[in-house]
Amino acid sequence: MLGVVVHVPVEEADKRTEREGAAAEAEVGDEILQADVLRVVAEKEEPAGVKRGESDQREHDPLAGRVVIVIGAGSGIGRETALRLVREGAQIVCADLNLEAAQKTADEILAKTGLGIGVAGTGISGCGPAIAAQVDITKRESIRAMFDRVILAYGGLDAIAVTAGIFVPSDTMGHIPDDKWALTYAINVTGSYLVADEAAKIFREQGLRGAIVLTTSANAAVAKKGSVAYDTSKAAANHLVRELAIELSPLVRVNGVAPATVVQGSAMFPRDRVIGSLAKYGIAYSDRESDESLTAKLAQFYADRTLTKAPITPADQAEAYFLLLSDRLSKTTGQIVTIDGGLVEAFLR
Repeated sequence: MLGVVVHVPVEEADKRTEREGAAAEAEVGDEILQADVLRVVAEKEEPAGVKRGESDQREHDPLAGRVVIVIGAGSGIGRETALRLVREGAQIVCADLNLEAAQKTADEILAKTGLGIGVAGTGISGCGPAIAAQVDITKRESIRAMFDRVILAYGGLDAIAVTAGIFVPSDTMGHIPDDKWALTYAINVTGSYLVADEAAKIFREQGLRGAIVLTTSANAAVAKKGSVAYDTSKAAANHLVRELAIELSPLVRVNGVAPATVVQGSAMFPRDRVIGSLAKYGIAYSDRESDESLTAKLAQFYADRTLTKAPITPADQAEAYFLLLSDRLSKTTGQIVTIDGGLVEAFLR
């Protein structure tokens, strides 16, 4: 079903062929029945005698044949994670609230890897190395629709990275409106829970081991003025990782990645926020400077507060998602991996 040749172990290839064939043969029209989706999931079986990571192919492409959903793939850490995972052989579902941005990331992948084929009658095309999907993680029905699309395209899923998040700047007194407080928690905490809760049903139907990685923040451990909603939501997300790891064990591993301030390539740092931060910290700048120049100044300011003195990039974060979603850290669950350059204030006491 793929548009590129992927060499995988025979048993693994049989599993993927069976799974993809089941999806392609599903009769769909204007309405997609949930029963059809569950039927496809139920047909996915664990390959007998194959232990992931043992073949030469797994050494070269540790995610070969695996379907990974990256939520927030339209920009920043999510986009970089999608690009990183596909290099390891994964088939990527680029999901985002902004479908156009998600499609752009999927197209970037397909431009390098080539197209796959579609699923007749579903509107899904090119479901080889990557497809795009729209999702609002604050709405359970939207999450279900995304999973339905994934199952029709690939027959199931193996892993999920949730990189979507929101930071609402406070006013000069450090406050944000009540509705923005609620939105912060809806996206940064509840959204991740809803995704994991819906995914758990699919993982159980499949009977296959899976992995989920949520995004928290170094701010979860650092109390400071002016970002109460964001910081406390990320502290809640830290503990959500631990609770989900218990709830979904032993079938699904759940971990978190906690970035420090990632400015470059982040949708959470538009020009006006960068300028506001430069002014807040007394860093000299000119309104005539390019976005790249302003961003580099702020990124270096944050870097200078760390032990490594180097700006933290989306690519740095993507490496952690890869390790946690692959078998490289297959015995790790319920943990938060911090990628912050050595932020002393975030050291756990």
